[in-house]
Amino acid sequence: MALIFVTGTSTGLGLSTATVLAADGHDVVVHARTAARIPTGPWSGTVIGDLADQAQTIDVAHAANAYGRFDAVIHNAGALRAPEAVPVNTLAPYILTAVMITPGRLIYLSSSMHRDGSTDLTGLGSGMGSYSDSKLWVTALSAAVATRWEGTRSHAVDPGWVPTRMGGAGAPDDLVEGHRTQVRLATDPDVTPQTGGYWHHQQTQKPAAAVHDPLFQAELLATLAERTGLALP
Repeated sequence: MALIFVTGTSTGLGLSTATVLAADGHDVVVHARTAARIPTGPWSGTVIGDLADQAQTIDVAHAANAYGRFDAVIHNAGALRAPEAVPVNTLAPYILTAVMITPGRLIYLSSSMHRDGSTDLTGLGSGMGSYSDSKLWVTALSAAVATRWEGTRSHAVDPGWVPTRMGGAGAPDDLVEGHRTQVRLATDPDVTPQTGGYWHHQQTQKPAAAVHDPLFQAELLATLAERTGLALP
């Protein structure tokens, strides 16, 4: 069984992902912004912290490290609007990736809306980019990480427009399909490609061209390092 860390588990996709993983017998450590938002469940541990705040995000990373090396980390936490979108959707996954003990697998939540994101990283530096921008940047981060560490797999997942608190009750996509890909990528030894995939409902898709552009990846990592004061190991 695997040791898995899931961020943003108070409701929606994070909660359903963590619940299925725990039901399958995995040791799941869950995260929420406050203690009151931690859901009841058979968790192996809990971590508290506001991922919109860099200092708290670093504390989350250190608290997670106390559990040892994770087999998988699922960067599920998300925010729809400024000023939280860039800190939660892009900066927090980068900070956690930089500070946490490098896991066996990394899964970053993307969105089909990443295709409308801007390659102008000015908004990343200021923290005021749009939701689409933040999802382009985290998807490119996932692709960059996939080429960085031997022995670590990195993927991005578009869960679809699902009826969560963020997606709204009228969202047309399947909530169950929304978490199945994350569960599979965190646990299945026979995923193809083994790393660097952009996934939707357990199938790979072609992301925006910038995602696999090495020059854009390098610019993104440099901007993230400058913005946070943290470099990837």
